[in-house]
Amino acid sequence: MELIGILSPEVIELEVEGTWTAQIPRDVQIEMAANGEASVTAQKTGLTRIRFTYHAPEELREVYVYGDAWERGYGDLEWSRKKRVMPWYCMFSDRKETCGYGVKVQPNALCFWEYDNDRLSLTFDIRNGTECLYLNGKKLVMATLVAERYQGSVHEAAHSFCKLMCDSPRLPKNPVYGGNDWYCNYGDNSCEKIMLHAKRIAECAPDTPNRPYMVIDDGWQLCSSRGEGRVYYIGGPWEANRKFGDMRRLAKDISDLGVRPGIWMRPLVTLEHVPDECVLKLIGLCQVLDPSHEETIKMIKRDVRKIVGWGYKLIKHDFSTCDLFGQWGFSMGTEPFSEKVEFYDKTRTTAQIVKDFYMAIREAAGEDTAIIGCNTMTHLAAGIFEIQRTGDDTSGQEWERTRKMGVNTLAFRMMQHNAFYAVDADCVGITGKVSWEKNRQWLDVLAKSGTPLFVSIAEDAYTDEVKTEIKKAFEKAAVRHNASAPEDFTDTYVPRKWESDFGTDVYDWD
Repeated sequence: MELIGILSPEVIELEVEGTWTAQIPRDVQIEMAANGEASVTAQKTGLTRIRFTYHAPEELREVYVYGDAWERGYGDLEWSRKKRVMPWYCMFSDRKETCGYGVKVQPNALCFWEYDNDRLSLTFDIRNGTECLYLNGKKLVMATLVAERYQGSVHEAAHSFCKLMCDSPRLPKNPVYGGNDWYCNYGDNSCEKIMLHAKRIAECAPDTPNRPYMVIDDGWQLCSSRGEGRVYYIGGPWEANRKFGDMRRLAKDISDLGVRPGIWMRPLVTLEHVPDECVLKLIGLCQVLDPSHEETIKMIKRDVRKIVGWGYKLIKHDFSTCDLFGQWGFSMGTEPFSEKVEFYDKTRTTAQIVKDFYMAIREAAGEDTAIIGCNTMTHLAAGIFEIQRTGDDTSGQEWERTRKMGVNTLAFRMMQHNAFYAVDADCVGITGKVSWEKNRQWLDVLAKSGTPLFVSIAEDAYTDEVKTEIKKAFEKAAVRHNASAPEDFTDTYVPRKWESDFGTDVYDWD
C-alpha cells in the first residue's frame, strides 16, 4: 500500500459560522511543518475547527480499517470496512502491510479522522468548549502528525505505531494486580466488606515484594446515593460516610495485610459550596466543576493530596469526560459536546484545559501514587497517567457484558499497552451470577496478557477452586512479562486465539 502524503494535505478548510470553506481569512495562517507540526495563527478571526483532506489511493478501498475511540471502547472496536469517525489515529491493513496515520499524544486539539473511499480527512477541533477560540495573534500548535508503514504482523504493526505516537509513556513501576470491590458490592460497601476483600487478596497473593492493591470503589464517600426510590448522586465532598469512618485507619489496616490501598473518586462533581464561577454546569444535584478555573484546580489538588495523605497508593478517577462533554464516548462522533459549554478561561482549547486538569491530578498525587484514568480521553491521558481503562464496565451479573466490554477492549487496546500506558481491561467479577467457566477464562487471558489484573470476589463465590485459580493468576500477573497478542483480531471483535509468553490459548467466549 502506498503511503498517503500525510504532511501535505490537498485541501485545507476552516469552519466559519458552521460552514466549511477553503477560503481562509487573510488574518489566519495555517502551517504544516516538515516535522509534522500543524499550527495556526489568527489575529481577529474566531476559530472552531480546521480540516485537512488527503486523496486516498484506490488500493485502500479493499483493505481493513481500524479507528480508535475518544475515551474507552464500548464493545465496538474492530477492524472493518465500515465508514466511521476515528478519533486520534487510524490504520489500514491488507494483513501483509499496515499503514498508520495519527497525531502524537497530548495534542492541543481534539482530533479525528474520517475515511470515505476516495479521501481521508483529519479534523482539528480547537474550540474553547463549544465557543470560538481567539488567538489574538498567538501561534497554536494543534498537533504533530505521524504516518508509517509496516510489514508482517498486524498486531505488531499497530503496537509499533502506538509507540511512534507516544515518545514518553508513563508506566507503573511494577505490574499491577489485586482487588476492586465494585462488581461484588456495586456501591453497597463498608469498611468491614473492604477488609474481608483485602484479606482474600492477601491470601491469594504470591510471596513477592510486588504487593497487590485493594481498590475501594464508589460508595465510601459522604454523598453517595443510588437505588430505587432514591435521588441519584455520586460525587464529593471527598470525606468518608458512616460505613467507613476513618479512611486513614482503613488504609493502614489494608497495608498491614501486605496489600496496597487504592481508592475511587469523581473529581469534577461535588455538593460542596464553591464560587459560582467555578461551576461549569448543573446535572441534577451535581455541580460539575469548571477545570479551566484556577480555584477548581486548587480544590482538585487539595482533594487528591488529602487522599494520598490518608495513605492510598492508587487513585482511580472516573466520569470526567462524561461530566465535561455531557455524553459517553460512543455518542460523540464528530461532535464531542452534547450541549453548549462555556469555560471560564477562554484562552485555551478544550484539549489544553483537559490536559492541564489531568496534570493537576498527576502533580498532586506525587511520584509514589499510581493513577488509573477511567472515562478519560485516551490520547490526552497518555504520558500523564500510568493506567488507562480500555473499555466500559465489565460485570458481576451478566457474562455477555464482560465478553463485550472486557474481551473486545482488551484485544483492541493491547496495541497501546506499554506504548501509551498500562491498559486495564477491568475486573473479573467473580459472583454466583456469572458462569465460573467463563470467568475462569477471562481471569486466565488477563493473567497472561501482561496487563493489570483486578478481581471482585463475592462472599458466596469464594470457593476452594476459585481461590486456587486466583492464586495461579496472581502469580503470573505479579511478574513482568511480554504483552500477549490476539492473533485473530482482524477477523472478529472478540478474539479467541491468544499468543503469550505462556503459549497459545484458544478460548470459548460464547
